[in-house]
Amino acid sequence: MGALPIISEPAGRELPDYMPARMVNEFVYCPRLFYYEWVDGVFRESVDTVEGKIQHQRVDKRATEMPAPEAAATEQIHSRSVTLSSERLRVIAKIDMVEGSEGVVTPVDYKHGRPREGPDGLELWPADRAQLAIQGLVLREAGYRCEEGIAYYAKTKQRVRVPFDAALVEETERNIRSAWTLATIGSIPPPLEDSPKCPGCSLVGICLPDETNWLTGETADAVQLSLFDEDAGLPRKPVAREVRQLVTPRDDLRPLYLNSQGYKVGKSGEVLQVKDKEQLKQEVRLGEICQVNLMGNVQVSTQAVQTLCEAAIPICYFSQGGWFYGITTGLNSKNIFLRRTQFRLADQEWFARSLARRLVAGKIRNQRTMLQRNHVEPRGESLLGMRQMAEQAERAQSLEELLGIEGNAARIYFGEFAGMIKTEEDDTAAVEQFRFDFAGRNRRPPRDAVNALLSLAYSLLGKDLTIACYAVGFDPYLGFYHQPRFGRPALALDLMEPFRPLIADSAVLSAINTRMVTPRDFVQAGPGVALTANGRKSFFRAYELRMDTLVTHPLFEYRVSYRRLLEIQARLLARVLEGEIAEYPVFVTR
Repeated sequence: MGALPIISEPAGRELPDYMPARMVNEFVYCPRLFYYEWVDGVFRESVDTVEGKIQHQRVDKRATEMPAPEAAATEQIHSRSVTLSSERLRVIAKIDMVEGSEGVVTPVDYKHGRPREGPDGLELWPADRAQLAIQGLVLREAGYRCEEGIAYYAKTKQRVRVPFDAALVEETERNIRSAWTLATIGSIPPPLEDSPKCPGCSLVGICLPDETNWLTGETADAVQLSLFDEDAGLPRKPVAREVRQLVTPRDDLRPLYLNSQGYKVGKSGEVLQVKDKEQLKQEVRLGEICQVNLMGNVQVSTQAVQTLCEAAIPICYFSQGGWFYGITTGLNSKNIFLRRTQFRLADQEWFARSLARRLVAGKIRNQRTMLQRNHVEPRGESLLGMRQMAEQAERAQSLEELLGIEGNAARIYFGEFAGMIKTEEDDTAAVEQFRFDFAGRNRRPPRDAVNALLSLAYSLLGKDLTIACYAVGFDPYLGFYHQPRFGRPALALDLMEPFRPLIADSAVLSAINTRMVTPRDFVQAGPGVALTANGRKSFFRAYELRMDTLVTHPLFEYRVSYRRLLEIQARLLARVLEGEIAEYPVFVTR
């Protein structure tokens, strides 16, 4: 067995002094999972991890001292929650229980699942064997005599033994060296291919193994060489193998909107309490929400803010009229290395131009599809013009040229927008000024009812993509197409471009055409037009219905909600920045 290499940190990246035995377990199970959890500091709970944590909490509550090696020769040992480390291997292990008699100690590791059925009977899974072997090694280096270990599997209530022979010791030290090397190199390993481990992994929605493999495989060569194939919508080869839907189509958690002025938000245990003065109006469980949106003058207690930050539930602040002010979130975005890459590539003109081309072309394509699907009778010259603008966007030589192309396409699109509004107007004189007539886009402030809805929709969509950027580890304020401006989430606006027509515009049209919002829901506010409190409430419902709509991903061919899709697309952009895939696969609906 060779000597352990000297571990050196990569430039700008400082590694901890010791590697936890649990991380070696993760490395053996899946090197990519190990990288996410230990190098990037990414973690997400699942049912299994929560149940396992509860199980270990019961063990840790009964922690007892471990006698010295000299005393172990004469004492019966039954110690719980014992922490030991190895200077030679640079590993540390927290042992659930150590049993011993007659000078021999045995580590016992509690596992949530069930043992493996091998050819010779029950045995440990390779990852569990590695973790238990480390416990044996640190016990030996601490001076104890340790010949075997035991894994207790809670689901079957069975104990499985493993001897610490020379072969296992060599295998374990080799795994430790390999894990340190991977952490030192600082380059994320590729995903597992078609692995049965992936469906049960709590980080599968972050890792996106099948999606990443598909985009880096042979099929990726023909994906989106152009976004504008009239017949197919998205040119591509036949999928060589199915992309498994490992992410859930929808998130069970829902956004909370607080729209009434003067309300106060406090907390009691794991419940948010919404009050008007001292009168309790509503109680909301923290485990049922994914974000809190405060519209205007709504107060939040310090205790509620701290609890929401700890639970990784962002708090989003809007003006009463719907202008997105900012966000409060906990320290849950630890991937500084992704942000360093983001800042470096934002200064590379070629990269910013390449990404911006795809974003703008995708937006124009989706705007054109909206007209084809929803307009009473779209003009042929408008559709042809947008097709030409899209093709020009793919060939643009500068961001300035792209801005001009995008502006021309928007002029054509919004020139046709009124043809997608299909509702009979209320003849009441009191609301005559708020009829849903649309002559063009205006803002800051919006001067008609349709523009008021569009501005609110874009504000909500910008908020959701800002949250997605934080979730992935990006800095939402540094974009590639939208240039830095004080207080503007430029990257969120970049990612937002292809989704403006599909989510925001569609929600506005749905709210108008189904009469979820009527002219009675608007008021004049100085030179602008704004929604009433009831009007905002109705539009929030229309927007969330759109976000909850299932849509088929054109590349992976599975169905997810738009809210889930936003995070998937943000994570695919991270894959581009990390060098795993060559091009950002902008979402273009068929």
